[in-house]
Amino acid sequence: MREPDSVTLFITCLIDGIYPEVGTAVVSIFEQLGIMVDYPTDQTCCGQPAFNAGYRREARAAARRFIEIFEHAPVIVAPSGSCVHMVRHHYPQLFQDDSRWLARARQVAAKTFELTEYLVDILGITDLGASYNGRITYHDSCHLRRGLGIAGQPRALLAAIKGATFIEMTEAESCCGFGGVFSVKYPEISTAMVEKKVNHIIDSGAHVVTGCDISCLMNIAGRLSRLGSPVRCLHIAQLLAGREERT
Repeated sequence: MREPDSVTLFITCLIDGIYPEVGTAVVSIFEQLGIMVDYPTDQTCCGQPAFNAGYRREARAAARRFIEIFEHAPVIVAPSGSCVHMVRHHYPQLFQDDSRWLARARQVAAKTFELTEYLVDILGITDLGASYNGRITYHDSCHLRRGLGIAGQPRALLAAIKGATFIEMTEAESCCGFGGVFSVKYPEISTAMVEKKVNHIIDSGAHVVTGCDISCLMNIAGRLSRLGSPVRCLHIAQLLAGREERT
């Protein structure tokens, strides 16, 4: 497939508000590939928090705004399996009784891709020339793996990082216990789940745990910090941008 001249980025709420360095890394990746980046500055939330909490009217309002902003973009890329799953699978559900908006939702859903999915499946790229001197393990986020079926793409990209040793942790595909509202409604269950996840990460011997959803990594980083663990949490874009040094 011929490389596109540009991509339009959807940057998630957590990246925009708490982890802007992840957004910067995504831009750096595309700039290194010679692909221009378009970033609509009036973009907001995709509506997933409202949808997951059962507020369908509010989720539809957010979805309409997303569609209006992005429907003219040739391709939309987001560094989040969770948000892409929302656009690709839940937007059509939200408008199943509204034929006009349903058609627009399906058009936007068809051209929205998660970052690693776009790099590997669409651009056909696995080696971005990144390097990292250390051991890396990977956490499969639920919406990415089970919702979008993306598991091999991030692993292929990580395996190509020069100087890095990739270690598969035990039960990499198990949930970290975050789940947005789930962690608020069921804190005891959420805590037990992240404890199990963190134990697997520490047992792997990795210096860094990475993934494609910053929400999961934020949850994991909180537990690692409370344990005083030196294991770092980095979004996969930060490693692929090739700027990270081992600390």
